[in-house]
Amino acid sequence: MLVLFGLGLLLASLVWSFIAQAQMGNSWRIGIDAATKTQLVQHGVFRLSRNPIFLSMRVTLLGFFLILPNAVTFATLLLGDALMQIQVRLEEEYLRQTHGEEYQKYCQRTRRWL
Repeated sequence: MLVLFGLGLLLASLVWSFIAQAQMGNSWRIGIDAATKTQLVQHGVFRLSRNPIFLSMRVTLLGFFLILPNAVTFATLLLGDALMQIQVRLEEEYLRQTHGEEYQKYCQRTRRWL
């Protein structure tokens, strides 16, 4: 039963990630690119979560652990989550500096994860 739930999480996270990347349009970046200013995306799944792609990655790691529960997948889940928490905070600081009050208002109405 956990395997089926894990597979469902993998499928849901894949679809969620594709939707989030498509909705980012030209604002899609990997990491922080201080040289290029992009629009602050606040529509679609970004109304539900400020970090839908990282949320998708967290769900993916959980899905893998449920499909293959062992020490390696558990350690990957924990380490991956810790690294994503760090990256999200770095990106939030960059967005706060880049978009100022607009980002602050976005943070007030949209949760970090869900």
